[in-house]
Amino acid sequence: MNGTALSLVLTAAVIHAGWNLAAKRVPGGGARFVCLYYTVSAVVCLPVAAVALTVEAQRPRWTWLLAAILTAIFHVLYGIVLQRGYAVGDLSVVYPLARGSGPLLSVVAAVVLLGERPGLLGLAGALLVIAGVLVIGSGRSTAHPRARRAGIAYGLLTGATIAAYTLWDDHSVTALAVPPLVYFSTGALLQSALLAPVAVRQRDLTALWRGHWREILLVGVLSPVAYVLVLYAMRLAPVSLVAPSREISIVLGGIAAWRVLGEAHPGRRLFGSCVVLTGIAAIAVS
Repeated sequence: MNGTALSLVLTAAVIHAGWNLAAKRVPGGGARFVCLYYTVSAVVCLPVAAVALTVEAQRPRWTWLLAAILTAIFHVLYGIVLQRGYAVGDLSVVYPLARGSGPLLSVVAAVVLLGERPGLLGLAGALLVIAGVLVIGSGRSTAHPRARRAGIAYGLLTGATIAAYTLWDDHSVTALAVPPLVYFSTGALLQSALLAPVAVRQRDLTALWRGHWREILLVGVLSPVAYVLVLYAMRLAPVSLVAPSREISIVLGGIAAWRVLGEAHPGRRLFGSCVVLTGIAAIAVS
């Protein structure tokens, strides 16, 4: 992977860990919280996308809208399942499993379905990243066994949604040539629109905003920044390498879960982090 793509991915990983820590602090928000932060993302991104369209050499196409509709559906599922996982499980269980199983499925699909060939060193690095993530997410937890099982289930389900939107987004910004800023901004607007009826039915949107406006703004701003960086990285490197490289965020998320949220097993997390970093190094020189 070239240096520019790796820099984009690693920067995105730092930002991603930060907004997930903020999201964990709103465990009961559900679809309402997801709708509010998607709305913030749309408000932030749409003016930037409008400017990008004026300087974009390509003219808008209907395929861009169709691509955004599908990514919006995948991201809505992702947001709801992830938030549900944070409501019932530990950050140090849900986050690593989600981020680990997602790229595992992405790499397998990229190799089997898309015909990508990342090379032996790149593939070994991807497998090391995934192994490290699973080490971080394994072991005993202080949570109730039922809560731990629920956290594992939602983590894996979130990983499946991550794999779905990762592969589709890679196809959209490469094969369909949708500009990343336009793509993400349109998707964010559609995500907000899809969730609005559910959020309104659940009510108490004002109370949720008053109680967690900082977290809503933080996630709404940082989430698009992180993912737009990944979309640009996908234009420079194969998705089979980009997807695993994002998982450096697991290291930061695990440390934050220990230091900020007081979750247990820092030794296991540090060991898993070393495995992840080894995988990142292998990907960087592949």
